[in-house]
Amino acid sequence: MKAHTKENLESIDPHEALQYLKEGNYRFVNNLKVNRNLLQQVEETNEEQHPFAVIVSCMDSRTSTEHIFDQGIGDIFSIRNAGNVINTDVLGSLEYACKVVGSKLILVLGHTHCGAINGACKHYELGHLTELLHKIHPAMEKVGKDNPYDDKEHEDYVNKVAHENVIHSIDEILAKSSVLRELIDQGRIGITGGFYDVKTGEVEFFDEIIYNSPKV
Repeated sequence: MKAHTKENLESIDPHEALQYLKEGNYRFVNNLKVNRNLLQQVEETNEEQHPFAVIVSCMDSRTSTEHIFDQGIGDIFSIRNAGNVINTDVLGSLEYACKVVGSKLILVLGHTHCGAINGACKHYELGHLTELLHKIHPAMEKVGKDNPYDDKEHEDYVNKVAHENVIHSIDEILAKSSVLRELIDQGRIGITGGFYDVKTGEVEFFDEIIYNSPKV
């Protein structure tokens, strides 16, 4: 399989980009990895790149997006930090991917058994990590309000917060980047969420909250 070209990227829309990720995760879960010549893709992308999607995900070692979605070199942009939180550096990177390079889809990807989410729920404080974990508090507050009787130490509660944190990160992107909102309003890009299960390898896609204008 060859790397994406400029012509190929210009021909797809956000829905097709999402479908590429869905198909890739299906292959990953079923051990049907596409036969790629990665060195050939290195050659094809040594002067330019045309990733069809940009993924904001956690830095967790079990959540490498290229593997999870069975993608090769030059196929996706990958932005990773603890807890897949949003800050100005992430927003700038997303704006570069979508406005400058032309990526068609933003996916915010959370996951089960997230150490950053667990740390936020337990109110860990450690150097600069403290500020990062505070970005997860809005998701904690939302889950706590909707589920007041949950055990705050329980795995299910932590996973609910991780799930809600994906939605919160999407809201942060929409609220804080006029560049990306304009692209979304124009139907040029889409944004959605996903939730990866570290036990099964499957991604739950949040199709119901994908944001982009209908096709015309």
